Amino acid sequence: MNQFFSVLIRVLLTINVAAMTWLVSFFGYEHSFLTSSGISIIGGILVYSISSYFFHTRFLKNHGLSRKEYRYIKQNLKEAKRKLYRLHRAIISIRHIPSLKQRMDLLKMTRKIYSITKKEPRRFYKAERFFFTHLDSAVELTEKYVFLSSQPKRNSEIERALYDTRQTLQELTLSVEKDLYDLISNDVNQLHFELDVAKHSIKKRKDIQTHDESRRLK
Repeated sequence: MNQFFSVLIRVLLTINVAAMTWLVSFFGYEHSFLTSSGISIIGGILVYSISSYFFHTRFLKNHGLSRKEYRYIKQNLKEAKRKLYRLHRAIISIRHIPSLKQRMDLLKMTRKIYSITKKEPRRFYKAERFFFTHLDSAVELTEKYVFLSSQPKRNSEIERALYDTRQTLQELTLSVEKDLYDLISNDVNQLHFELDVAKHSIKKRKDIQTHDESRRLK
């Protein structure tokens, strides 16, 4: 279930239960306004806690993760989010126009890998190379490039370093592209399978129609 809707359901359930608890306590048991409000708040907290535990357990079960695994993945995603922010800030600071498209592609793919993994955390294990190697390299290279390119005077050594960095970033973009493909490879294979099944079904239906038409002509 979408995280937004699960939170919405919990909030609505909590509000309804808290309201019903207050009404029963105040009118049914004739408690004071403050006592009824206190009971209502406690009831709401209990309902929200229980429903949160239920939805979280269901989420972990659907994705085949233990609580320890999810904590590990969540922590790494939290760190990756900070790195993505640094990468975005560095990339938009680079003023080298010819490499603009390549940098935008790199940024787009890194965000896509992050969003897919956040939605389906089990996929994290298929993108470990990205999170532990390629993302770090992208951040370090772009930030160093920004630092060197911002120098008021640049000699041939700095220009060479900037050129080498652009070339390495281009190669790194290809590596991240492969990371993204590896992340969604099962989906691609599943799509090919479904296409083959659909094509087979269409061909079979056409063959039956052709055979029926041939029989009618006879």
